Amino acid sequence: MKYAQDSANTEEKSSAGDKYETGRAMAQIERDKAAHQLEEALKLKSIVSQINPEFINSKVNLGSLVITESVRFYIAISVGKITIDGRDYLIVAVASPIGQLLLNLKVGDQFNFNKQIHIINEIY
Repeated sequence: MKYAQDSANTEEKSSAGDKYETGRAMAQIERDKAAHQLEEALKLKSIVSQINPEFINSKVNLGSLVITESVRFYIAISVGKITIDGRDYLIVAVASPIGQLLLNLKVGDQFNFNKQIHIINEIY
């Protein structure tokens, strides 16, 4: 091990070659990162494209707007909290914990969210 460390310490590097290899490695990392982001965006687009705004179900599913006395949920993709016309909405994915909790519930059903019991008043 000492020999390997001594060899590494005395190794002289070609600055042109190292810059080229480092540049290539950095470009590859950036390309891989962009490819991953594109893949995730395409997955989200695929989920959103499955939502039919004309379809209203009596049970919570993808595309449902769930209204309780204090919280409004839209079941789509994980976006988080948004405000529209002064009203807050939590945009959540079906696969998220709260999405899974809400899935297939009906008007009048109860669920526990943020240590509070909520009752579903409406589903659109």
